[in-house]
Amino acid sequence: MVKQDNSLVMHMHQYQIVGRAQPTKKQPEPKIYRMKLFAKNAVIARSKFWYFMKKLTKAKKTGGELLAMNEIRDAKPMVAKQYGVWFRYQSRTDTHNMYKEFRDVTLSQNGYG
Repeated sequence: MVKQDNSLVMHMHQYQIVGRAQPTKKQPEPKIYRMKLFAKNAVIARSKFWYFMKKLTKAKKTGGELLAMNEIRDAKPMVAKQYGVWFRYQSRTDTHNMYKEFRDVTLSQNGYG
């Protein structure tokens, strides 16, 4: 029997981050964005949030603010559940849509997270 090396296992956590661009005179109430991200820790999750915010809007980390950040944990971690993941990617020839299902007790322990 082969013993598994825990240093090779990637532990991912799911975070929910809520943020927006800072209010200005032109836009006193900017649109609020909420993202659910997978990351190793909270620092990387915040970094990914601002990366995607820069792509979606013109808001950067220096010109924005985080309103909330929490780690999402499963309500019943000992019950097996079905998880589905849709993703889209572009190859050299075409755009492909894919769907993959997982059955596991937690979302962050399966092959996706």
